[in-house]
Amino acid sequence: MAIPASLVIVPVGILFFLSGLIVNILQAVVYVLIRPISNNTYRRVNKVVAELLWLELIWLLDWWGGIKVEMHMDRQSFEMMGKEHALLVCNHRSDIDWLVGWLIAQRAGVLGSALAIMKKEAKFLPIIGWSMWFSDYVFLNRSWAKDERRLKSGFERLADFPMPFWLALFVEGTRFTKAKLAVAQEFAASKGLPIPRNVLIPRTKGFVSAVKHTRSYIPAIYDCTVAVASDQPKPTLVNMLRRKSFVVKLQVKRVPMQELPETDDGIAQWCRDSFVTKDAFLEAFHGKDQFGNEPTQDLGRPISSLLVVICWTCLLVYGVVMFFRWTCLLSTWVGCGAVAAVLVLVITVMQVLIQSSEAERSNPVAVDPLKESLLQN
Repeated sequence: MAIPASLVIVPVGILFFLSGLIVNILQAVVYVLIRPISNNTYRRVNKVVAELLWLELIWLLDWWGGIKVEMHMDRQSFEMMGKEHALLVCNHRSDIDWLVGWLIAQRAGVLGSALAIMKKEAKFLPIIGWSMWFSDYVFLNRSWAKDERRLKSGFERLADFPMPFWLALFVEGTRFTKAKLAVAQEFAASKGLPIPRNVLIPRTKGFVSAVKHTRSYIPAIYDCTVAVASDQPKPTLVNMLRRKSFVVKLQVKRVPMQELPETDDGIAQWCRDSFVTKDAFLEAFHGKDQFGNEPTQDLGRPISSLLVVICWTCLLVYGVVMFFRWTCLLSTWVGCGAVAAVLVLVITVMQVLIQSSEAERSNPVAVDPLKESLLQN
């Protein structure tokens, strides 16, 4: 049953804000004390600490929002997930694609080592952005002169990662909207390229760089295609908070890295061809309700995220009650004002996080979608 999002934002926001600050502080302590001694030990500890926060978002999908992710993948490849490093390439269809990726990573046991290449503004997002910064995410400036070096450095840092990790790359560079699709179609027509209907034209410089610098230690690419039927509620954080459930369909194909071409032009063309294939695949889904022939894999619904939320709730409720009893904060107008200010801060933080995920608020596509402004969002 759908409920007003405003009734959910305050309690969920307080839980996420307070627990997130604790996690960020723990990450900072581990970063200062352990990382200078052993970077690999730091990464192992940070993985566990980060999951204490990120599992709360998995709980929103699994236990609160009732969102179902229907994953299509051959069994042999499915059993490899979580046992190897992988480069993930996916169309950027909705506001919560990243969260669906986290859910799959959690099922594979790599939630705390699921990384992504993101715009630099993301690391300034309260709580979640700070946590990503501590977790080896790669942040870009949208300037290829700077980003080329930054990417290479980031990929080199990952070469000795001590456990399986996933590195996600949204090569379209921005989330799909009708306005952005119109620009992509106009450009494709002017250049004699296949006209997209369900995807945007991929930027390839970032993908080429990723393949070139990681193929020696990443054995596979997970080529992902995500779709949501048009007759369902829009897949947004707000609808998830309102408990408007929907089904996200995901097809994943494992492509051995050795099958990709060796040249830059060949790698770029492979990426473009992949998105032409995705476009045809999604056209068949929206037109004929066909979603390929790969079997559906059972993802289950692990109880770990629910236990984490219950533990955080009990710990924070106890801590807040004891704090108010000790300080008598609510017995004065100044104290009540301070509590109100904290609530306003929590609501503001939640609003910032929600707006940062909305496709309509992402930066518009440039006039030339194939100008290689890397991952422009």
